[in-house]
Amino acid sequence: MRLLIIADTHVPKRAKALPGEVWAEVGKADVVVHAGDWMTVDLLDELESRSRRLIGVYGNNDGAALRARLPEVARAELEGLRLAVVHETGSAKGREQRCARDFPGTDVLVFGHSHIPWDTVADTGLRLLNPGSPTDRRRQPHCTYLTATVADGELSDVELHALPPR
Repeated sequence: MRLLIIADTHVPKRAKALPGEVWAEVGKADVVVHAGDWMTVDLLDELESRSRRLIGVYGNNDGAALRARLPEVARAELEGLRLAVVHETGSAKGREQRCARDFPGTDVLVFGHSHIPWDTVADTGLRLLNPGSPTDRRRQPHCTYLTATVADGELSDVELHALPPR
């Protein structure tokens, strides 16, 4: 099972649309994961129509219309892998311990908010992933997104993709 993991798209404030490279990955993915800050229902509708399966949450910049359709926390089991998605996890300091406490029974936690790519593992084995942002790099060198593979309850082939400057 191929995953596309994105967050903090901020469409149309930071970009008019998702980059073509990201749309190409949507077409390849079995599951698209979006960790919030969509900014517009139009993007949610388009991702829903173009994705085989979409798992998403709302972020702090998402208004009432998105919050009415998306949860604050999403959970799914993907071929035995226990996935959770949330927008914010708080400060980087103590993140692994805090998330391990707050998300017991979870194998992988996808989060956003910072626009900073993140890939660590808590002492409990919980893997934390932040894909950065495909549209707003902030202080990062590139806009980014993640792809990964799930098979037999295991996450593998996690790859951070840097997008060319726009």
